[in-house]
Amino acid sequence: MLAARDVMTKEVVTVTKETTIRELAEIITTHRIGSVLVVDSEGSLIGIVTESDLIEQDKNFHIPTVISLFDWVIYLESEKKFEKELKRMTAATVGDIYTQDVLTVTPDTPVSEIADIMSGRKIHALPVLENGKLVGIVSRIDLVRSMVK
Repeated sequence: MLAARDVMTKEVVTVTKETTIRELAEIITTHRIGSVLVVDSEGSLIGIVTESDLIEQDKNFHIPTVISLFDWVIYLESEKKFEKELKRMTAATVGDIYTQDVLTVTPDTPVSEIADIMSGRKIHALPVLENGKLVGIVSRIDLVRSMVK
């Protein structure tokens, strides 16, 4: 049975929170990848940023519906969601748009389990950690390639 270690990409492209949005776009297009892992100064995984995160910057801005009652302004939608969306659309660095809560797998995770996770959670890539250290990444294309071998 194939495991993550058999299909993962070992040369992982990473960025930091300080990487600019323009640099990120260049990395994604140059390397032809859809997901980039975000690491701290010691190289530890702290998040992931995807081309979808970049695309969100170009979407139409939705102003939340509010009701004015006397001197109060009442949001009919989540004020936090509005603030988060605004921050993402005006982002200057990866730190403004990356996802911190990242699912990971180990080198021994079976490919069938990885496929289940990706399919069930609509995830396009999973970092591979061994003893807390980043050793690779498995993307959907890696799974497709394994079918050809």
